Amino acid sequence: MTEDQDFREIAECFGGVAAEYDRGRPGYPDELFDTLERLSGRSLKNARVLDVGAGTGIATRLLAARGADVVAVEPNAGMAAQFLASSPGLPLVKATGDDLPFHDNSADLITYAQAFHWTHPELAIPEAIRVLRPGGALATWWNVHDETVPWVRARAERMAAALPGRYHGYGRISEFTGHFAPAGLAVERTVLRWERRITVDHVLTDLTSRSYMASLAPAEREPVLAAERAAMTAEFPGGWVDEPYVLELVVAITPA
Repeated sequence: MTEDQDFREIAECFGGVAAEYDRGRPGYPDELFDTLERLSGRSLKNARVLDVGAGTGIATRLLAARGADVVAVEPNAGMAAQFLASSPGLPLVKATGDDLPFHDNSADLITYAQAFHWTHPELAIPEAIRVLRPGGALATWWNVHDETVPWVRARAERMAAALPGRYHGYGRISEFTGHFAPAGLAVERTVLRWERRITVDHVLTDLTSRSYMASLAPAEREPVLAAERAAMTAEFPGGWVDEPYVLELVVAITPA
């Protein structure tokens, strides 16, 4: 199996957990979109936006709520089906960021919410530059569990021990976004911190949607989830969790 085949097969696993993804994954705070507008130099209202790797539409819906004229781009059939169920009225195109089926100079903003690491940057960045209007922006962002918090770090350590060779965080963000400046884009980076209050059950639903869990067979997945339920219940006997995030935003602007 080539690295590309492995890459595609892992990405395809999301189709089987699309409902869990939509229910479990975190959204994004208003501060993200305020900061995106500030760094990109334009309002989202009436902006032509392509939300690439849209998944089930978590970010797409929030962009639309800010008044953006947004089109979702998603290649995975299972995720696209959940998008259509969860995001009625929003347009969806089946494609990847490596080959965008849009005209040159046709978008003000291209966003990748939790998704740019599934691209090939050597293809996706030139495609974004082609499709963006002069002065347009390519924005990527990731919610990353804040492992400076002891219980979050302990959970990551449990996952790494239970799933050796499979568990991963988002350590390659700088590697992927490091391609922006050499491509002639003006890059701005910022980090936001926020948290959400959810139940232990919600934590486990989110965990089920992660690629390192979704790619497991059910018989492999269930013991890991059961052990994690026990650990989280012991940590949070009241059943509620304040889950902290570090939100990394990178905005890369094309020459005007």
